[in-house]
Amino acid sequence: MDQQQLLRMFPDMEYDEMATIINLTKDMSEQQQHTFLSIYQGKRKDRTLVLVLALLGFVGFAGIHRIIVGDIGLGILYFFTAGLCFIGTIVDLINIKKIATEYNLKMAYESANMATAVFR
Repeated sequence: MDQQQLLRMFPDMEYDEMATIINLTKDMSEQQQHTFLSIYQGKRKDRTLVLVLALLGFVGFAGIHRIIVGDIGLGILYFFTAGLCFIGTIVDLINIKKIATEYNLKMAYESANMATAVFR
């Protein structure tokens, strides 16, 4: 799998995410790579979506961005405390790139495990 193909599929992909995906798929067969991409494409969250959901925290829906990236407990806490009085939401807006990238890397590893398990 090359960088050009990944950038066409995921135009907002960060370098470390791309490097991880290339590293995960280098020993996979072509069929495993296609399976991996199918699984990963469904699990990956776009950074813009996470940003928009975090911004909703300022109009009464705090924590949704945390729930969709798997931090359910923190998302519920944000919901009931108005994003920890908006401070947590502001901090998350500053760190939105890191939050989205960490989630996507976790999903890349899960997808790679699923893709290789299918063909064993």
